[in-house]
Amino acid sequence: MKISIIGTGTVGRTLASKLIELGHEVFMGTRNVSEKLATTEKDNYGNPPFSDWYKANSKVRLETFSKAAYFGEIIINATHGGSSIEALRLAEAKNLSGKILIDISNPLDFSKGMPPSLLPGLNNTNSLGEEIQKTFPYSLVVKTLNTMWCGLMVNPGMIGGGDHINYISGNDIAARTKVKNLLRQIGWKDENLIDLGDITAARATESLLLIWLRLQGLLQTGAFSFRIVK
Repeated sequence: MKISIIGTGTVGRTLASKLIELGHEVFMGTRNVSEKLATTEKDNYGNPPFSDWYKANSKVRLETFSKAAYFGEIIINATHGGSSIEALRLAEAKNLSGKILIDISNPLDFSKGMPPSLLPGLNNTNSLGEEIQKTFPYSLVVKTLNTMWCGLMVNPGMIGGGDHINYISGNDIAARTKVKNLLRQIGWKDENLIDLGDITAARATESLLLIWLRLQGLLQTGAFSFRIVK
């Protein structure tokens, strides 16, 4: 399958490597291809520059946002939540129309430092997932994988035998089903994929990041998750 990832940060790279490993054709979208490849600085987390990663992952194709979205059968939004709408606009609505758009971002506001809050207007009675669906009404937005560290997104078995929860929501049932199939291929157990229904459920899962980030600071690792005990 042709899968396009909008965003070239750590999360996007992690997903791209896994999807290539699974045999998918992966396109990554960025604002300016030549500028991205010319970057020599490490990111804020100390990771090598994108150009180094790209050389080691030669099967991935780097394109502009628009071209990446055009090529993809499924689109993944892996941008920072505060810039997601802008990046997806650059990808162009016509290239997103009729396609599943998996949103794994969170609307975090770091303007007052750590820990962040949620961006005004994208909390309580709204969410980033909903805002993306409103802005691109002909896309099939599915929210998932946004409640964990990217290492667990692609390797759920890393902790607890994979027995931890990944939520999924979206207005289109068929789209949610297709995304669940992709998640199973990645390694998620069916019993741990919790379908919360329509995209308004993104309000809850995005809010979960507020406690997740507090725990990350306390535990000094992202290798943890949540599960339901009855």
